[in-house]
Amino acid sequence: MCAKDQSRRAALEAAEARGDAMFDAIEQAGLIAPGKTEAALDAEIYRLAEREFGVRMHWHKRVVRAGPNTLCIFSDTPPDRMIGPEDTVYLDLGPVFEVLGAQWEADLGRSYALGQDADKHRLVADLPRLFALVKAHYERDPAITGAELYAFAQDAAKNAGWEFGGTIAGHIVGEFPHAQRIPGREQHRIAPGNTTPMRAPADNGDVRHWILEIHLVDRAREFGGFYERLL
Repeated sequence: MCAKDQSRRAALEAAEARGDAMFDAIEQAGLIAPGKTEAALDAEIYRLAEREFGVRMHWHKRVVRAGPNTLCIFSDTPPDRMIGPEDTVYLDLGPVFEVLGAQWEADLGRSYALGQDADKHRLVADLPRLFALVKAHYERDPAITGAELYAFAQDAAKNAGWEFGGTIAGHIVGEFPHAQRIPGREQHRIAPGNTTPMRAPADNGDVRHWILEIHLVDRAREFGGFYERLL
């Protein structure tokens, strides 16, 4: 990796570290709690991000999902739900941070099991475990395509007793606003239609940096969870 690409990766990792700190602050403030709506939690997260981290811009909509809404994918718009005491809850946040004079995107997702249901706690624990499993598979195969990694993520979810809930398992990330520069290109997604090797360079020759998403669901019991970060 050349110096330019190393610098870009370092900036993305710095943005992710600040995003992790933001998630930690959300948890420490006790914001993820039953008795409030998803929209109310979203508003609280927005205020905390601006007040404590100076975040005024998010490169994608903030996603707060609870209960049956955790089965939904990013593009869905389910009705606002009151968070229940036995719900799973997931957050998918895309804060934009200033790093070395430029704006860089973070993209992180975490999940929580609020009650005592053992299966829901198992699903939440499986999310980072399967992330590590899928990441290790990616690292072992220099020629892997987006379609192949998506299929592996599906199999990993099935082997763990879950269904993979996402229509994609990730996408590229970079300088803000990367999504406006490459709208809808299948080769920039970890998805069934992407037969391009993930390590192939971008059109301008840059190394592409990826977000890996793990979305696990139990459709019969109507709960799920989501986890994502840099691959």
